[in-house]
Amino acid sequence: MGVTSYTLETTTPVAPTRLFKALVVDSDNLIPKLMPQVKNIEAEGDGSIKKMTFVEGSPIKYLKHKIHVVDDKNLVTKYSMIEGDVLGDKLESISYDLKFEAHGNGGCVCKSIAEYHTKGDYVLKDEDHNEGKKQGMELFKIVEAYLLANPSVYA
Repeated sequence: MGVTSYTLETTTPVAPTRLFKALVVDSDNLIPKLMPQVKNIEAEGDGSIKKMTFVEGSPIKYLKHKIHVVDDKNLVTKYSMIEGDVLGDKLESISYDLKFEAHGNGGCVCKSIAEYHTKGDYVLKDEDHNEGKKQGMELFKIVEAYLLANPSVYA
């Protein structure tokens, strides 16, 4: 098993606490409202496992994430994708560390690290990561636009 890491920093005019609340704390409710391809997000067991189910006909059926840390004081979350179509037969899991920090005039920089844990001797290709990054940025931009259009939400 190998591990390949990628880092990304994204800036936004949205305050870090608002973005954290939207993307982390209330994502179970907000994401299905903003992304029609997501049917629902449900907690399993003690709540540390979240299953995201996609609508019928979507290329992805579901994803499961294990939540390791949600620190709303320091605006940090750590979680791993542990199951789902995205992992295929080449990936064991993908771990994510996200930190939201104040930046500029009330805005935020979101710092993320993604670690791809591969199966066997598979070597992750950049295009594999780039597809995941593209989908993650799509979600980020949708939530950002929603928060900018609704300045009182999560304020």
